[in-house]
Amino acid sequence: MSLGENISFLRKQKKITQEQLAERMNVTRQTVSRWESDEITPELSKLIDLSDFFACNLDALVKESLSQQKDIYSDVIIKRVPAFQYASYVIISQNPEDDAMGYIQQWSEKCGLKKYTDAIKYIGWDFPFVSQEQQNRFGMHGYVAACILPEGFEADGQGVQICENLEADYAVIRIKEPFIQPFERIPNAYKLIMEYLQANNFKEKRQDNIIGCFEHEYEKNGVTYMDVYIHAASVTKVDAFSSFN
Repeated sequence: MSLGENISFLRKQKKITQEQLAERMNVTRQTVSRWESDEITPELSKLIDLSDFFACNLDALVKESLSQQKDIYSDVIIKRVPAFQYASYVIISQNPEDDAMGYIQQWSEKCGLKKYTDAIKYIGWDFPFVSQEQQNRFGMHGYVAACILPEGFEADGQGVQICENLEADYAVIRIKEPFIQPFERIPNAYKLIMEYLQANNFKEKRQDNIIGCFEHEYEKNGVTYMDVYIHAASVTKVDAFSSFN
């Protein structure tokens, strides 16, 4: 893909016209049109402005085929997630995702959760309450891993925290093979959701007894996927949600 095609793709993804982009870049609409047709190349200062405006790495803007995102990410949609009960465990370590998920998986097996459901659903999210010293001096971070408890399952909660997530609306995006480029694909998924919420006049909404955001990783037909959920303000159109797949 050419630079011009990347500019056109990012502009349309942001849902703005050539005139609106031209105004932001302090150029004419004709200049934007010539950029997108590869008739002329933006000068370096404009390339930097474009990468900042689109929140895109400059090297990716110039060299990569950004439209391939369509093969990596689903469209952002709004889903109504029914209330559910979950068991969670938090770890602060240098590898908290694997440590926390490993613990909650062992817990679910030990308490016999597999007897109640064919597929245990695990979710996780960042734990923000980590000191600067832990982060900077020791390279530690926090993560919460949880498993969804099926209806009728009773757990004693030993070693975990049993909580309930109330029914809520979430903005959701699906990532294909998130761990091929985890430090690009996963953060970019959050960025795409936030851009969707902003473009459609939704707002991220924080509320007690509702997880603000979480990730659900799973495999289907030999392919790894991750669904990213961000709690959003109520909307008029919602999709019925019956499972995490």
